Amino acid sequence: MEVLYAGLTAFLVGTGVYLLLSRAILRVVLGLAFVSYGVNLAILATGGLRLDAPPLLSVEGPYVDPLPQALILTAIVIGFGTTALLLTLAVRTHHATGKDDVAAFEDELQRDAVDEGQVADPEHPTNPELPADVDADAPILAPSGGRS
Repeated sequence: MEVLYAGLTAFLVGTGVYLLLSRAILRVVLGLAFVSYGVNLAILATGGLRLDAPPLLSVEGPYVDPLPQALILTAIVIGFGTTALLLTLAVRTHHATGKDDVAAFEDELQRDAVDEGQVADPEHPTNPELPADVDADAPILAPSGGRS
């Protein structure tokens, strides 16, 4: 039984990480859900995997720890809420931009801000124009005021 849980946990976490590395926002949301399901199985396995032992402390004989099961129930409820929120944001973002690619969101938002002349914080622009004597491709070095 432990080998089955370990294999299923590894499969869920591996699939979740693979989907998280994708650029499509729906795959990122599903990957986050898969990772949380894999972690829930790992937590369940730490509480003990015995078929003849109920999670009741009032019963005589062997029992499994009920705390991991309570934590998993809480994590499932929080996970459903988080997944619903992320899916709502994904649908809203898809309607607003017409794209499902995560990298395209930044390009689209920057292009809109430049076209409209708007910035998020007018007092601190994110891309101020550089003076003519500064090379834009040169690396920016931090001032040497710290310890050596």
